[in-house]
Amino acid sequence: MLSCFSENRMSRCTLPNDCSYYYIFLFVSVLLITTSTSCSDGTCQFMESCSAATDCGPALYCGNCPAIDKNQPVCTRGQANVPTSFISGLPFNKYTWLMTHNSFSIVDAPILTGTQRITFYNQEDTVTNQLRNGVRGLMLDMYDFENDIWLCHSFRGECFNFTAFQPAINTLREVEAFLTQNPTEIVTIIIEDYVHTTKGLTKLFANAGLDKYWFPVSKMPKKGVDWPTITKMVQENHRLLVFTSDSSKEVGEGIAYQWRYILENEPGDGGVVQGSCPNRKESKPLNSKSASLILQNYFPTMPVEAEACKEHSAPLANLVGTCYKSAGNVMANFLAVNFYMRSDGGGVFDAVDQMNGRTLCSCSTVTACQVGAPAGVCKNMSPSNTTPATNTGGSFSGSVQLFELEMDQCGSDIWLRFPDVANMICL
Repeated sequence: MLSCFSENRMSRCTLPNDCSYYYIFLFVSVLLITTSTSCSDGTCQFMESCSAATDCGPALYCGNCPAIDKNQPVCTRGQANVPTSFISGLPFNKYTWLMTHNSFSIVDAPILTGTQRITFYNQEDTVTNQLRNGVRGLMLDMYDFENDIWLCHSFRGECFNFTAFQPAINTLREVEAFLTQNPTEIVTIIIEDYVHTTKGLTKLFANAGLDKYWFPVSKMPKKGVDWPTITKMVQENHRLLVFTSDSSKEVGEGIAYQWRYILENEPGDGGVVQGSCPNRKESKPLNSKSASLILQNYFPTMPVEAEACKEHSAPLANLVGTCYKSAGNVMANFLAVNFYMRSDGGGVFDAVDQMNGRTLCSCSTVTACQVGAPAGVCKNMSPSNTTPATNTGGSFSGSVQLFELEMDQCGSDIWLRFPDVANMICL
């Protein structure tokens, strides 16, 4: 029979009931120690509890989701799988790629104009990190500003001191560095284009060193035919696709007009309505055979960081299926989102895996694809091996910063009133 000592260590108890308080204390202490030391310093696995990003293993991010009552931080997915590492050599338009909406509109981005920025934010880490974490599509809003071309999250076609982020060449140099360091990767840029300077974009991309990677508009497939294979695009070093919202730039500067080559659903609130996937007004219907690339916008008009984890759970999977049907059972090639890192588990990374799996091998996820196997012959997958097979070195570097705001209608626009800002701003 076990025995125990009292606090003064002088009297001994011999009966189990006498020692029960000691056993309970010992059990709870061991349990707490075991729990607190169960994982840390990069050893925590997918969906295990964590307290800091450094607790989680490669390709994982420590986050929670209070919007759906998941307050305990756990290790969630933080990087995308590269689909060509599972099934390679197919035309570019057979794959699905993760895209960030307003990739440059980053929380905590340095203020370079000397004026407090007043605008919406859509992402939380650098473009370099986005690319390292598997993002392969960037949405960039470009404006004439300060005798240069800047990235602005602005309104009515004009950039202001309080909506400006940085000169566009800074971000494009990040893209150039990534393409140089990763010679088999392909990046797509979609420009919301408010640049009126003659040959402004041509000079911008040349000065950033990106012209050497440019996919010529003359070689872009028309009338819905397949794109070249990934292999051929890499061999020819045509690894940068650039599209503009300004139709005149195709003839004037050789930059592809977006809606000649891409079909697109409604952005903003119209693109997140369950059971509906209408085409954007500038785009032809999603089931049109006139273009071979499809962009699925999936972000609300009002970006809220704390809600993104909820948006990136079941509602996203449901709308992927809806848009697939609207496109005539063709999967989107780009999935554009806000706050791409936020989820309650697999998030947008699982969604892109599922989209690629369905297209490339008729499996539930791309990680179940088997090279050379007939369609539908899939590996058995467990939750532990749905995370990325390799860590590409990216990591989340942002911080959460929510602004309190009030909303009303300002004509057809939305206005914001930020703390310490006297006037309303129409967006």
